Amino acid sequence: MPVSDAAKIHRAQLFKAAELLQRILAASLPADRQMEVYFREHRNMGARDRGFVAETVYGCLRQLNLLEHLAGRCNDGEERARRLVAVWLLHNAGWGLEELEQKGFPVPAAALAQRVAELDAAALPFPLRAALPEWLAERLLAQYGDAEAAALAAALNRPAPLDLRCNPLRGSREQVARLLADEGFPAVPTPWSPWGLRRESRAPLFRLESFREGWYEVQDEGSQLISLLVAPAPREQVVDFCAGAGGKTLHLGALMNNSGSLFAYDVAPRRLENLRPRLRRAGLHNVRLFAIENEADPRLQRFAASAHRVLVDAPCSGVGTLRRNPDIKWRTIDLPSLTATQARILAAAARMLRPGGRLVYATCSLLREENEAVVEGFLRENPDYRIQPALEILAGQGIEIPAAATPEGFLRLTPHRHGTDGFFAAVLHRQVGRVSAA
Repeated sequence: MPVSDAAKIHRAQLFKAAELLQRILAASLPADRQMEVYFREHRNMGARDRGFVAETVYGCLRQLNLLEHLAGRCNDGEERARRLVAVWLLHNAGWGLEELEQKGFPVPAAALAQRVAELDAAALPFPLRAALPEWLAERLLAQYGDAEAAALAAALNRPAPLDLRCNPLRGSREQVARLLADEGFPAVPTPWSPWGLRRESRAPLFRLESFREGWYEVQDEGSQLISLLVAPAPREQVVDFCAGAGGKTLHLGALMNNSGSLFAYDVAPRRLENLRPRLRRAGLHNVRLFAIENEADPRLQRFAASAHRVLVDAPCSGVGTLRRNPDIKWRTIDLPSLTATQARILAAAARMLRPGGRLVYATCSLLREENEAVVEGFLRENPDYRIQPALEILAGQGIEIPAAATPEGFLRLTPHRHGTDGFFAAVLHRQVGRVSAA
């Protein structure tokens, strides 16, 4: 049900959207997790109701500062959430004063509608026009310039498509596309990843037989390209140093053709346990899971200089994923502490790579502090590492991506240029016969 179809929206749906939004704004948990909990608590909500609530709440989170500018200051959390929902419907969904008043939604509808009607967006400062916090808007302007920062911000504020990554152990992309079409959910190939499929609309894919049989995983196309930069070969020893939820782990294991050894490390044992059923579904048995205390865990020493390939998918601000996680941009982020952690993780992971091996440092951030600056600092301390041009590695696999290389030879993907989440990756080669300071 389109949000813009006001005649089919009930007053109760507006209250539920405001209730969920209030919860999200009052807590520090990710919005998607809180939404999942909320829908479990309200199992009687139909699919259309859930769709309206989810779209409305995410819309409010994407434009939170602009909507608050229009809604006016309000110290009461419940009233604040109702006003934000009302302003979003007026500003983004084509609702008018009459539609809002007919619902009996308790907000100052006339005043809000007047503010929306009188809004001169061109006169607003960039952070409001771009729906970004000031700290992030300033950094994007400095890095990308006015025009590109505006285009990037606009792309970050649009919903992302649903990307799938086909499982090479099960079959080809063409086979998966046929399975999905037969199940009533057609998808088209992604432009860059040879294993990607894309749907512009959401779908209950987790309920499908093709998903339960492990033919694919949900994974952004940009994330798929990071694994292809690692390019592990069968029978190699490979390390996924920050495995997280395991999306790249699954891809790496399949690219290794289920042979060799893939070591997945993470500081969160629960995440690794949640990965086990996904490994079974994918048919992978070459992955070994290790929960570690931190990057200095002494148990890592026994694997020093042993891996052919190492992936460091570093914990980061996540600002490249704002299409999917708009609540991230309104959190407080301690960038100096975060980048110090990234530098320590990169140095520790590098000690696991054998001479002649390949290390890939990646983030889903758009910020130079978390990307180029971290790698440059590492290279100053480790003269036995050299940059490998990322696009050359992808080109060797038949993947040509325009406007994706930085001057240094790193990979930079952005939603406004490439249709992916924002990703950065540096490919580093450890030379033979040199001693590292790491």
